[in-house]
Amino acid sequence: MRQGGAALGGGYQYVGERLVTGWHSHDLHQIEYGVSGVVEVETAAGHYLLPPQQAAWIPAGLEHQATMNTAVRTVSVMFDPSIVPHPGDRARILAVSPLIREMMLYALRWPIARPESHEISDGFFRTLAHLVAESLEHEEPLSLPTSTDPVVAAAMAYTREHLETVTAAEVSHAIGVSERTLRRQFAAELSMPWRGYLLQARLLRAMALLAEPGPSVLDVSLAVGFDNVSAFARAFAQRCGETPSAYRRRVAAGGPGSAARAGAPGHAGAPEATPTGTDADPHARLAISSLAGGRMTGLIAR
Repeated sequence: MRQGGAALGGGYQYVGERLVTGWHSHDLHQIEYGVSGVVEVETAAGHYLLPPQQAAWIPAGLEHQATMNTAVRTVSVMFDPSIVPHPGDRARILAVSPLIREMMLYALRWPIARPESHEISDGFFRTLAHLVAESLEHEEPLSLPTSTDPVVAAAMAYTREHLETVTAAEVSHAIGVSERTLRRQFAAELSMPWRGYLLQARLLRAMALLAEPGPSVLDVSLAVGFDNVSAFARAFAQRCGETPSAYRRRVAAGGPGSAARAGAPGHAGAPEATPTGTDADPHARLAISSLAGGRMTGLIAR
């Protein structure tokens, strides 16, 4: 992605409609922040949901596939592996502090594909890498397990594609095994029952739908297979710690005003990036002010 450049870090923005990237990997670490819309990230180890106002960490070399759902806007920062000493070997969904969020938006002024770097930008990305590395300890996983077992993998795919009405009998018939075999394989491969997988898949899909404008909570509950909205609200609150309505309000109100304006030059539909978003957080203003002045030590100490 550096296109021959040698920058220690850089920003990248995606704005657009549905896109499936296909399986790929980077020689850089990536943190991707969901400004709006919902992104799904799949690896060999899991199927992750990236809702608005959270971030996905994808270490260098990890094979993954991303699905950008309708009307997605994401901001990514790419890091040279040398500046993140303990990146781990798996994808993670992270809580994003206001400071990291604002620094990621500010990073768009330095595209990853720029031909050369300089002292100020290198200092900025070293500091952001330090903050991101600390945040790797604070996961907020929203994921589904995956499996290489052909029976379980086929059952998972069928289940996800028919959440509204699916039953164990239908899954078993569709993939050509008995219900007993289906349940035994799930327990052996995932240490969870098929119904547990179904519930998790329904709630993840519900979170994606609730993040989109339009469908009501009732519409969402029916779309993911709940018989009534009360049962859906109880299951959602138990798994996610808040009601569907509260989650929708938080996602709708959580984005900074600058997110809608931030953009990276050279990408379709994206305006030129500006540092105006730091008004949202005084700590972010302090950080970026310190970086611009080259006072890196004071920032890290904070």
